[in-house]
Amino acid sequence: MKTKKLLSIALITVTMSSCMTTENFYQVYKTTADANIALKDNQLVYEDNNCKVIYNQWEDGGDIGFLLYNKTETNIYLNLEECFFISNGMAYNYFKNRVYTTSSNSGSAQSVGKSMTGVNYLQLIQTNSAVENTMSSRGKSVSSNEEKTVCIPALSSKQIKEYSIKEFLYRDCDLYIHPTKKQIKTLTFSAANSPLTYSNRIEYKVGQTGKPIKFENKFFVSDITNYPQSEMIESKLDKNCGEVVDPYNNTYIQYFKNSSPDKFYIKYAKEGTLKH
Repeated sequence: MKTKKLLSIALITVTMSSCMTTENFYQVYKTTADANIALKDNQLVYEDNNCKVIYNQWEDGGDIGFLLYNKTETNIYLNLEECFFISNGMAYNYFKNRVYTTSSNSGSAQSVGKSMTGVNYLQLIQTNSAVENTMSSRGKSVSSNEEKTVCIPALSSKQIKEYSIKEFLYRDCDLYIHPTKKQIKTLTFSAANSPLTYSNRIEYKVGQTGKPIKFENKFFVSDITNYPQSEMIESKLDKNCGEVVDPYNNTYIQYFKNSSPDKFYIKYAKEGTLKH
């Protein structure tokens, strides 16, 4: 009886778990940048006489990485030892003095002929030949040190990516953690009371003998909103140049409704929703 009872409990548990679903939500952060950073062509752009620094923060956790474009006819040298991501007053180095190792392996097969002598079932001495396959392998690894200085050639760009902006949800009694469409609410902040201010401090020089040029790109979180997935994502037919890619099998692609380079999000889930 005890065994049957345990089996019944296990069966109920499995049955109920098969009815459980995961519902996704998104906490969306709207950010405000300093006046020297402009929104152009769906990018956040800082520009001086020598370079452009381009941001697009739209990513899970937020992307504070940047693309640096060299406007000059001379190499620009980005000094990573003097570049920092600063979040609520805490500084994080872009240069970490890491060692990168890459490995590769190669192998070869070889067949070797052998003779084996023994007594067969008629009690006669018999010699047979056999082939034995052998496999040999060898590998090598190459180590390289992280570069302290990144060279950006004339009229070209390089991507610098290291940190996420935020890892954990912002919690507030005025924000529903699992809102319905009617429960969506936005919290608004100024630079003075924002829960998150952050920046990139960057140093570079034009040419190897140029004087160091320093600047800081500052941002703060100005809005926070929690959304159910239905208010974040929409499905559209896969099209190319206005035409449906596969007219016989309608293929839909999911898009974010309100993505923007001055926003980022954190995706999270509500576990254990029962299907009806």
